Amino acid sequence: MTHPTPIPREIQPSGPLKGRVRVPGDKSISHRSLMLSALAVGTSRIEGLLEGEDVLATAAAMRAMGATIRRGDDAVWHVDGVGVGGLLQPATALEMGNSGTSTRLLMGLVASHPITATFIGDASLSKRPMGRVITPLSQMGADVTSSPGGRLPLMLRGLCPAIPITYTLPVASAQVKSAILLAGLNTPGITRVIEPIATRDHSERMLRGFGATVTVEPSPQGRIIEITGEAELTPQAIVVPGDPSSAAFLVVAATIVPGSDVVVENVGLNPTRAGLFTALRLMGASIEELNPREVGGEPVADLRVRHAALTGIEIPPDLAPSMIDEYPVLFVAAAFATGRTIARGADELRVKESDRIAAMAAALGAAGARVEEVEDGMIIDGTGGDPLPGGATIATLLDHRIAMSMAVAALHCRKGSAGAGITLDDASPVATSYPAFFDQIAQLQSGGA
Repeated sequence: MTHPTPIPREIQPSGPLKGRVRVPGDKSISHRSLMLSALAVGTSRIEGLLEGEDVLATAAAMRAMGATIRRGDDAVWHVDGVGVGGLLQPATALEMGNSGTSTRLLMGLVASHPITATFIGDASLSKRPMGRVITPLSQMGADVTSSPGGRLPLMLRGLCPAIPITYTLPVASAQVKSAILLAGLNTPGITRVIEPIATRDHSERMLRGFGATVTVEPSPQGRIIEITGEAELTPQAIVVPGDPSSAAFLVVAATIVPGSDVVVENVGLNPTRAGLFTALRLMGASIEELNPREVGGEPVADLRVRHAALTGIEIPPDLAPSMIDEYPVLFVAAAFATGRTIARGADELRVKESDRIAAMAAALGAAGARVEEVEDGMIIDGTGGDPLPGGATIATLLDHRIAMSMAVAALHCRKGSAGAGITLDDASPVATSYPAFFDQIAQLQSGGA
């Protein structure tokens, strides 16, 4: 789960990208499908599960707490659950690797079970604050002992029965909302979350799909989400749509590299996740939805993306919650636009796998882009479509999205100059979410050769 030996990788400028590719399964849905299947009584079937390190950390943790999880030769996963309230005491610490989603959501599950779990992670995850989850779970009765600053390693002792609460999210966070709802699954009564700004709603959709009673109502304070506790979950057959956060890298690559024409298949287009595609279209991107359909309650389509000239804009701040993970690659797109792009409202980026605002400002600056870091985002003056100088070595900071974003930027650097392209100091973090990323870029490059 850790990456003690960095794996540097040099990315060279590319000709047109052409062809069809299918991105990995949605990471958010993959995590939740394993967790809820492990709490159902009976056997669930999961197709299209993302087999990156983060999701495998969730699978290992659910096995450690009693679920039987196996992968078939056909890449279909089968999960025999223990039932809500049936989680067992793990024998050893739960190794979360680099996965903040696994950590925060599993803390919610453990909080209302009569077990104690210790959570550990890699160097990057151990710097990330867990206080925003610790606060509501403590109100529900969980006892948490953490490292200084609410960080990992931490030990959480659950309370059963836990105490139902009404909790207003101080910042928009689907992970905090989901942790509380998952704790509420085994809590008598009604647990309520009020979110002033809507965040991704995979947890609500999937909880309902497994048979939990979940209601979502608008109110003057925002959305009120209620879950009725001591639920009984029924096993499901799940098809995981492609991850829009992974598709984002290919969409931006095809947009910025002249002559490109790419179809990205099976992309989940949940409106709480599709903000990047909206922002790119506002900038002039050519993104066409082919074969729109619904898969497992989630809207899905194939995206045809052709190279287009982008124009700098002020990104609407209300898009931030629906594209928070995509800001790094949006910054890359903006670096090639005509004029100035102002992307703000993204304070959350400061506490991701790395400080993604500072990391991307440094990385793009090193590659020759004109950027100004601000507290909640970035101001970028684009090249007008011209290539970046490139020639830089980028510190990826154990962050998969920094690595992939700068790999995309490298595809439109100056050709033929000494030191063209971009070198990643460590490409290994990409395996946490998108193990086939570099192979798929190479496939699209060969399609346009």
